[in-house]
Amino acid sequence: MGSATRVLVVESKADLAEGWVRHLQSLGVSVRWEAEADLAIRALEQERFHVILIDLMLSEGGALAVADYARFRHTGTNVIFVTDTTVFSDGSIFGLMPNVRAFLESHTPPDDLAAMVQHYARPI
Repeated sequence: MGSATRVLVVESKADLAEGWVRHLQSLGVSVRWEAEADLAIRALEQERFHVILIDLMLSEGGALAVADYARFRHTGTNVIFVTDTTVFSDGSIFGLMPNVRAFLESHTPPDDLAAMVQHYARPI
């Protein structure tokens, strides 16, 4: 990856988010972390990201709203959803949100998450 790769992490569980952020930063990725959907949308109003790594079940606000906003405002930004639930486990999320590229378990190893981010990061 590299310093040119920018990722928005949207996760309300601080311990999980901090682990992702630390791991991505150790690989040279520029990371911004927001814990709520409205703050994530504000971040998208201020800057562009290659990838949004977002928990489907945020404690404040809707993750789908963030992905939808990114789809209209930043068409080149890819979304990776993570979750600890079975919601959308049938893959229907890919039909609802065309910018969603992956749907992973919340406790996916950081190396695997980083590989997904690297794969879906592209020039914006």
